[in-house]
Amino acid sequence: MKRIAALILLASMTAKAMAMQPFTISDIRVDGLQRIAAGTVYSYLPVAKGDTLTEANAKQSIKALFNTGFFSDVELERQGDILVIKVVERPSIAKLNIRGNKAIKTDDLKKGLKQIGLTEGDTFDPLALSRVQDELITQYYNRGKYNVSVKTHVTHLDRNRVSLDIVVREGKTARIKAINIVGNTTFSDKQIRDNFESDTSNWLSWYTKDDQYSKEKLSGDLKKLDSYYMNRGYADFNINSTQVMISPNKRKMYITANIKQGEVYKISDVHLLGNLVLPEKTIRKLVFMQKGDTFNRYLVEQSKKAIKNVLSNIGYAFAEVQVVPKLDKKNRTADMTFYIKPGKRVYVRRINFQGNTKTQDSVLRREMRQPEGAWYSQAAIDASKRRLQTLGYFKDDVKVDTQRVPGTDDEVDLNVKVEEKSSGSLMFGVGYSQYSGVILSASVSQNNFLGSGDKFSVAVQHSSYYSQIQLGYVNPYLTDDGVSIGYNATYSKLDYGNTDFANYTNSTRSFSTTVGVPVSEVDRLQFGLGLTSNKINLFPGFSPQELVDYQNLIGNKTVHSWTGTIGYSRDTRNYYWAPTTGGVESLSINAALPGSTVQFWKAFYHGNHYWPVGGGFVLLLDGEVGYGKTYGKDKKYGFPFWENYYAGGVRDVRGFQDNTLGPRAYVPAYGYSQPVGGAFKVKGTAQVFLPIPALKDVSTARVAAFVDVGNVYKDYNSFNAKDLRASYGLSLQWQAPIGPLVISFAVPFRDQPQDRRYEERLQFTFGNQF
Repeated sequence: MKRIAALILLASMTAKAMAMQPFTISDIRVDGLQRIAAGTVYSYLPVAKGDTLTEANAKQSIKALFNTGFFSDVELERQGDILVIKVVERPSIAKLNIRGNKAIKTDDLKKGLKQIGLTEGDTFDPLALSRVQDELITQYYNRGKYNVSVKTHVTHLDRNRVSLDIVVREGKTARIKAINIVGNTTFSDKQIRDNFESDTSNWLSWYTKDDQYSKEKLSGDLKKLDSYYMNRGYADFNINSTQVMISPNKRKMYITANIKQGEVYKISDVHLLGNLVLPEKTIRKLVFMQKGDTFNRYLVEQSKKAIKNVLSNIGYAFAEVQVVPKLDKKNRTADMTFYIKPGKRVYVRRINFQGNTKTQDSVLRREMRQPEGAWYSQAAIDASKRRLQTLGYFKDDVKVDTQRVPGTDDEVDLNVKVEEKSSGSLMFGVGYSQYSGVILSASVSQNNFLGSGDKFSVAVQHSSYYSQIQLGYVNPYLTDDGVSIGYNATYSKLDYGNTDFANYTNSTRSFSTTVGVPVSEVDRLQFGLGLTSNKINLFPGFSPQELVDYQNLIGNKTVHSWTGTIGYSRDTRNYYWAPTTGGVESLSINAALPGSTVQFWKAFYHGNHYWPVGGGFVLLLDGEVGYGKTYGKDKKYGFPFWENYYAGGVRDVRGFQDNTLGPRAYVPAYGYSQPVGGAFKVKGTAQVFLPIPALKDVSTARVAAFVDVGNVYKDYNSFNAKDLRASYGLSLQWQAPIGPLVISFAVPFRDQPQDRRYEERLQFTFGNQF
């Protein structure tokens, strides 16, 4: 068909050019143009004014204009010495509508169509319709949907335009009924396929979709199959062939891989050749295999990576390491040779930032641990990237591209690409917590104030028992080396009269300033001074008697405290919102200094760590310990009750109401005991974040299975592990449009009868940061 069409086109072009006798072109006119400019036509013509038009270049002119794809007909005429070109433009695609697609997003389908030259605004070629069907069907076949059908319909519009409608009927995905690996004599199919993405139908397939055939998944699984054997010594392993069969109804898939398992090889020797740069002894420490070890391709790749990383940290940005194994099949040994090509040592000429429309370059540059004009260091670049990602100013990953400087062989530029997100908010809202009830709030916060990196916030909050006004400001770079300073002023009023807590009110005014000093890339010290004033009102007969006795003992309703704080923090997270590795540790000691109404100190430790455990799952271990005590002349008073720790709630030990665990005091007026908190607290959490297949941005929502353990005690001497409370359940954290939302379903499995009053399975809160 293509040959016939070409002959017809050639005959047409010849007929339109044959009747024209040679002449000198005095001018060129183009008739029939609607959208395309005449200058565009002239740019494609092989002739111009002053040229002689012959039969040969007339044919070339027609062919050149047809090849643009802009025209469905081209004809040359002569009017005197004027060359007249008559054209009929192809219509343009005004609209491209795709309907019926669910498994593949419309944008993804349109990307495939764009690659074959079909997109809105382009010239429409009717011959492209068959390519449209082929392209879309191919995309669906790769997803295992072999029952898909694609129909196209063209609607002609005014002004020489068309609307192209594509209707997709996806059909059902073919499901894998069998996966056979032929030739494996050492390992079971279950062992080999343990990490495969593809699997036969099982009870979790409705969630994992692992039984749905996909060409991409199969390709990845074959690579895992190859790695499985190569990492266990089978250096001559090979996949001989792969067959994928589909049932007549195109609903069932049968996969067979024929393999040659081979034999297990041992390492006979390891050689290092090339320009080692560093002492051979140093490089050998980076090779994770020795003579006599079983061959392991994973260790080979890790050795290559380690050598390249070390060289890249001292300026050899483009170092190459090639590994050539020489197999002795008779003795089943592998002689390993590492060829090291460090290349030219390079330094960073310039660092360019892209995408920071609000954030000042200086704010980003101060986080860079790779300086301009210094030798290239991959470790410094990785540290810079991590610091930028943990600022919380940007979406997704921060990308750092290394580009050679044209004309040199020892310079590179770093292009740091970021995508900013809103780092501040102006919020007037209504939140809700099951324990606090309705929460009215208004706040202005900016973590990147005017692009300077400074943090500023004003917040007002009111609930059934708690009201607060807070102002805060932090300059994270008071000095160039990262010394920070912050100020915080707060007024709060606590009224436990309408809750299950011990009945009293507490009005607090405080002001503090904190200085932070960096110790290392991830470690920081904090020093703070503050002044706090608490006015505490108790109600004899309705407040627990032990609280009334304590206030009578100190002889003051208003308590003043000069506070000093020393703290340490360590942050190794890879992301700010949804980390998958690293963690945060903090230790603070806060003391009411001599001259305060009551002299006391509090120490609090909080630590967590994230580990990726494969398959998109992330493990989080989190722990807290709090301890408080009076000192000096005030030892006789005991720890002040208004500074007590509390436990329980949606952000603590879930399954129990907020702040209801621990010591309680009996109040005859109510006929039951009320939580009063304590001076010693312990709490631990084990949490596994579950992958959500349809969710690409895990910073938007996360689902986790958890176990919480913890409690509060009157003091350290009262601690007894038997009194720990525990629960398990599921939790959802979602950055919803209405504000951050936390929903937990928890089941207490370690409790006491007196806890039943305060237990609740479903807990949620929204409108506040989490």
